[in-house]
Amino acid sequence: MMEPHYLADILVLLAAAIIAVPVFQRLGLGAVLGYLAAGAVVGPWGLGFIDKIEEIRHIAEFGVIFLLFIIGIELKPARLWNMRRMVFGLGTAQLMVTGMAIAGLALFFGQPLGIAIIIGFGLALSSTAFGLQILTERGEMGTSHGQTAFSVLLLQDLAVVPLLALVSLLAVDTGLLEGVEFAILEAILAIAFVIFIGRFLLSPVLRLVSTSRTAEVFTAAAVFAVLGTAWLMEAVGLSLALGAFLAGLMMADSHYRHQLIADIQPFRGILLGLFFMGVGMTIDFGLLGRQSVVIAGLVLGLLVLKSAILWVLCRFMGVSKPDAIRVSILLSQSGEFGFVLFGLAAISGLLPEDLFHLLTLLVALTMTATPLLANICEYVGNCFDTAAIRKDITSSSVEGGQPQVIIAGFGRVGRRIASILQAGNVPYLAIDRNADRVLEGRRDGYSVTYGDASRVDVLKAAGVRQVGVLVCTLDQVVPAKRLVNIVRQRYPDIDIHARGRDQHHCEQLLKAGATIAVSETLEASLQISSAVLNTVGVIEEEAAELIESFRSEYYK
Repeated sequence: MMEPHYLADILVLLAAAIIAVPVFQRLGLGAVLGYLAAGAVVGPWGLGFIDKIEEIRHIAEFGVIFLLFIIGIELKPARLWNMRRMVFGLGTAQLMVTGMAIAGLALFFGQPLGIAIIIGFGLALSSTAFGLQILTERGEMGTSHGQTAFSVLLLQDLAVVPLLALVSLLAVDTGLLEGVEFAILEAILAIAFVIFIGRFLLSPVLRLVSTSRTAEVFTAAAVFAVLGTAWLMEAVGLSLALGAFLAGLMMADSHYRHQLIADIQPFRGILLGLFFMGVGMTIDFGLLGRQSVVIAGLVLGLLVLKSAILWVLCRFMGVSKPDAIRVSILLSQSGEFGFVLFGLAAISGLLPEDLFHLLTLLVALTMTATPLLANICEYVGNCFDTAAIRKDITSSSVEGGQPQVIIAGFGRVGRRIASILQAGNVPYLAIDRNADRVLEGRRDGYSVTYGDASRVDVLKAAGVRQVGVLVCTLDQVVPAKRLVNIVRQRYPDIDIHARGRDQHHCEQLLKAGATIAVSETLEASLQISSAVLNTVGVIEEEAAELIESFRSEYYK
């Protein structure tokens, strides 16, 4: 039977997470900091509800195992190959140069070589969770700076595994050079072994299990595959985390990868949250009060150093100035894998307790600054590329004549609208933030330019004062609503035709100032219904009248 105090600890942890995580997400700070704050509040440095940190952290390490499994299963070889230049070029350069620079500073201030390396590369990592969340929320994953940032984060995810292996090797007093060579050799042998197992054993086993048509059995098989491979790697001297990563890697091309991800995600989310809460329990926030000036200087110095190094590397790799600024500032914080790396080093006895507390506090504070950093990088990047965007838009407008219509967004919907306007000889100008989409559209003969249509200066350069219609085809709810609101406030006489996802989205767009908001789900359902009515023999005129009555009722 479970000990009563363990049940009480679990209830305290769950209650703290339930309260803290939604609050932090609502504030735009993310779930990771919510878990950290929850752990800090209930831990020994906070209210003191829980003092058995080690037991909780050992259980929570399974969250890291499942996290690395998910990373491995999502890293398909074809995906890496398409982004190889930025991933292995810029990403590797960022990690190595930044890691060695910080390690050099740590050596200068008297840290031993092994500890300096752990500090350097632990702080060189950025927050994948924060970076991708911000890019996704802003609809910037497909932009040039979004792809560049993703490439750097992808390489950092790959680097976590050898870094964890390096920490384990340093913990057993293996020579540094010898340890690196040993880690590389072990990694090669382990990868070859698990690929062999995955090709000839794992897929047939999963196929056999799937024939049972029992979801619980398949989930059990997925968990067994992850933990079994992790245990096997530990048995031959490697880390559990490395085993989990390799397990995911060998399933990346499996037909069952999506079901495996779905089955593992709940375990990963709960246990990883518990891991971050365990880290939060060890963060001495009293240290911030005692050494506030020193810590503030370290935070600011880290952000500036990482930004400067990444900006130089981005420019060297041919990234434009505005994008280099956006990427370098967005990724200047330290990330959640720093907690993992420092936590493992502390458990292994490499990091002294006071240094561990300082580093975890430093990582937490830089992560807290990420939302503010995102706003800064957007503002500074906009200041740098305004002139270039205006010049590009002006040249596009001259080529096609003064546009009568501006299309915000050149995705599938925007492209179709442009095709129809082009066929009707109506001058238009499409604006999109996806550089690849813009280049492809221009090659196909469309009048499309790069820019952020929600910015007033871009709209002015596009000649929005002279156009009669603005068409908003953005599929992201928040950017579309912001665009409609800005245009309506600045140009009250213009007609705004907006694309909405559903009725609720359309209502938001109309409230923001759209003249017309068309629901893509409604129009699709009406067209299908019309075809069905005609197929079952309803007279065409009656079917059209019926469809139109529903459309009128919806848009009234």
